[in-house]
Amino acid sequence: MKIVFFTTAHNSLSQRAFVELVDRGHTVIVVIASSEAVMLEAVEREQPDLIVAPMLKKVIPASIWQQHTCLIVHPGIKGDRGPSSLDWAILHAHEEWGVTLLQADAEMDAGAIWASRTFAMRGASKSHLYRHEVTEAAIEALLETIAKCESTTFVPEPLDYSREDVRGCLQASMKQADRAIDWAEPSASILRKIRCADSYPGILDTVLGMPCYLYGAHEEDVLRGRPGEIIAKRDGAICRATGDGAIWITHLKQKGPDGQPSFKLPATQVLGNRLAHVPDGPLAVDQAYDGRTYRDIWYEERQAVGYLHFDFYNGAMSTDHCQRLREAFLLIRRRPTKVIVLMGGPDFWSNGIHLNVIEAANDSAQESWRNIQAMNDL
Repeated sequence: MKIVFFTTAHNSLSQRAFVELVDRGHTVIVVIASSEAVMLEAVEREQPDLIVAPMLKKVIPASIWQQHTCLIVHPGIKGDRGPSSLDWAILHAHEEWGVTLLQADAEMDAGAIWASRTFAMRGASKSHLYRHEVTEAAIEALLETIAKCESTTFVPEPLDYSREDVRGCLQASMKQADRAIDWAEPSASILRKIRCADSYPGILDTVLGMPCYLYGAHEEDVLRGRPGEIIAKRDGAICRATGDGAIWITHLKQKGPDGQPSFKLPATQVLGNRLAHVPDGPLAVDQAYDGRTYRDIWYEERQAVGYLHFDFYNGAMSTDHCQRLREAFLLIRRRPTKVIVLMGGPDFWSNGIHLNVIEAANDSAQESWRNIQAMNDL
């Protein structure tokens, strides 16, 4: 089939879907659907057999979905509707969630259902779940849907809330007030609030008097302090006490004055001298630790094979990241191992130099050169 993708961005899901469908002999044209006019022009030009929206934030014009089968990949269980599906699932600590392939209709997310899949939820950020469980479920449902389209006899299931397997509902767009943090809450509650907004839009809070959006939350089982207090810093991250423990926050985005744009940076870089009184909490890459904590570089060894993990936020590697990873490699190279495996992280191996850190530098050109050299040294 000739399939057109309408997508807001050619992200991890749409790229995976593209590869899966092309490998099965389909022709796929990716259209960045920035406007109604772009979609109309693409349909007129391509005359597709099928239109799929892997990740679309705009409404498909009625003149298109009334004439062509348009399938929406919705990151929610059957019956779920709204733009914050995965956000609410994380915030409400649902044990199971899913993906539904539904047909575009006049009412948002209320079209007939072609396929669906469910998956077990984990304690992870929205972006991490999207790249893993959501993507896997979406691909399975999409391939099932493609087979149904080719059969010509399948009739999609109308959305019917009286059915036992339709457990979702219409949910509002999540607001900052829905995620607001009280640092006297338990760590688990605060983690869910940060993770349901990571990597977008972030959760707005105040850190040492600075309004910031928070990202990259990790459990901490040992350190303790007064709720809301910054009690340690490590490798760009800060540790903040909660009602029953503490959590690490790796990145902040300062809320710009009058809505001026800003971007994510390591938390210690954003806070700067405000952290002068906060102690360092170093943790060696090969040091055992009793409990959960944050570290972005760590080492394991099994049967004469060394595994060097480096899990950097969004896969971006700053000068500091490259230098610390090189030092870790030199350290473990002294071990009597036969092989060293560079593992990367669960989401990314590496996405190259850290453009945000470069942009924030006083001399961006010089910092980009330092970053490239540090990566080459590694």
